[in-house]
Amino acid sequence: MKIGVRAHDYGKMEIEKLAETLHNAGYEAAQLALPKAFAGIDSYADITPKHLERIRTAFEKWNVEIPVFGCYMDLGNPDDEVRRFAVDTMKQCLAYSKEVGAKVLGTETAYPHLTKEEKKIWYPYMMDSIKRVVDEAVRLDVKLAIEPVYWHPLENLEAVQDVMEQVKDEAHLRMIFDASNLLEFPDTTDQRAYWSEWLLTIGKYIEAMHIKDFYFDENRTYCPTPLGKGAIDYSVISEWLHANKPEMYLLREEMNPEIAQADIAFMRKL
Repeated sequence: MKIGVRAHDYGKMEIEKLAETLHNAGYEAAQLALPKAFAGIDSYADITPKHLERIRTAFEKWNVEIPVFGCYMDLGNPDDEVRRFAVDTMKQCLAYSKEVGAKVLGTETAYPHLTKEEKKIWYPYMMDSIKRVVDEAVRLDVKLAIEPVYWHPLENLEAVQDVMEQVKDEAHLRMIFDASNLLEFPDTTDQRAYWSEWLLTIGKYIEAMHIKDFYFDENRTYCPTPLGKGAIDYSVISEWLHANKPEMYLLREEMNPEIAQADIAFMRKL
C-alpha cells in the first residue's frame, strides 16, 4: 500500500514547504484541498496556472504522489444556485486535477448532516450533479471519485450501486472509501460482515481509502482517536486490500502530526 495523508492536517504552508514536510514525515502520497493546504490560495477561484505548475513540480521533486485532488462540494443541495456553483467549481477543478497529475477529483455529496427525509429529497439533485460532472470528466479524460457518507444523500451501499448503474462509466466515475463515514452504529454492527459486503460489491470502484478512527461519546458526539484505538475493525479491510488491491492509496485523515509516526506504522501494517 501507498501511505498518504490529508495534507492540510499539517496546516497551511507554501507549496514547496508542504511537499517537503510531507516527504520528510514519511508519506508517499497526499490528498490536496488547495484552499486549505496552501498559503496564498483562499478559494478555488484564487488558483492560477502558476500555482498548478508549482504544485506539480514540488510534489514530483519530493516524490509525493497526489492520488486525490479534493474539491468537496454541496452536490445534492436543492438550491439551484448552490448546486450550480458546486458543479461549475468541480468542472474547473477537474481540469486543475489533470494539471497537477492527480489520480482523481474527490468529493462528498453534501455539506450538512441530513435527516432521513432530507436525504431522499436531495438524492435526485445529487444524481443530476454527478452526471453533469462526469460528462466533463469524460471530455477531459479524468476521473471523479465520490465518497459515501451515511448522513449524506450517497448514504449506503444501495445508493452507491444505484449511482454506478445509472452513470455506467466506471472508467470516469470512481469511489473513495472511508469506513468511519459509513459506520453509524459501531456497537451493534458486525463489522466483518458489513465491510465484506461493501468491498465485495463495490470494491472494484475504489481508488483510495481514507483511514481514520473514532468513538462516540455518551452524547453520540464523534471523537477522533489514534488509529487502532477507536471503533473501526480494519482486519477484514486489510485482508481485502492484500488480496485485491495491494497498491491502494491509504490516506490518513484527521492526522495529529505529533503522533504521526504511530499512525503511519499502523497503516504500514494493514
